[in-house]
Amino acid sequence: MNRRRAALGDARVNPKRADRVMAQARLLLPKAPRRRQSSRVHEGKVAVTQSDLRWCSDGLEIKCDSGQTVTATFTKDCCDRDVTAWRAWEGKGLPGEPVRDMLIEAVEKRFGTVEAVPASHGLEFLTDNGGAYIAADTRSVARSLGLKPINMPVCSPQSNGMAESFVNTFKRDDVARMDLRDAATVKAQLPAAFEHFNEVHPHSSLRMRSPREFRLHQAAQERHQSTKDLASHCE
Repeated sequence: MNRRRAALGDARVNPKRADRVMAQARLLLPKAPRRRQSSRVHEGKVAVTQSDLRWCSDGLEIKCDSGQTVTATFTKDCCDRDVTAWRAWEGKGLPGEPVRDMLIEAVEKRFGTVEAVPASHGLEFLTDNGGAYIAADTRSVARSLGLKPINMPVCSPQSNGMAESFVNTFKRDDVARMDLRDAATVKAQLPAAFEHFNEVHPHSSLRMRSPREFRLHQAAQERHQSTKDLASHCE
């Protein structure tokens, strides 16, 4: 609705108002049951205020009606929520090679080169303790790209909560609507599913913008601030 209003030059509608009207019309899905809270204290914060300061990653499995399994992994920015790169293959388990290829692609997409990320970014790569992530080759490739690999504490999945949340959202909103007849059919649908998440899926933390919309808004704000700073300097 807000995308249509913006195209017409109309003011955006507050998401809380839209939520309230939809609740009154009984158009909202039932809330998911609350998970049992862990006794482990979690005081950290995964989200960051700028893009390319921290990326997170995790793996997910998709069960096919044929009995096959498709496993996927992804790299996600902890500020703008953009899934920068991903890999998928038939079979269970998360091997290290797809993770390393994915990291190279992510750096190339974000920085326009596979050379090392500028040290000024201090870009962290946050993951769990899966074998593909803690492998010496993976950590070596990450460091050669200018990333700082960080593994969350054992028995503390909430420390990588943004990646865990994405897995749940992706399975609920995209995988649940897929044709799951076999691995080849699932893999053929994944590019559109990841693209839909980046281009269309709104996030409350991004003021109900999709990751790509947020990045465009972020870039416009930076250009505006640069123009103001230049004008101020000239004065």
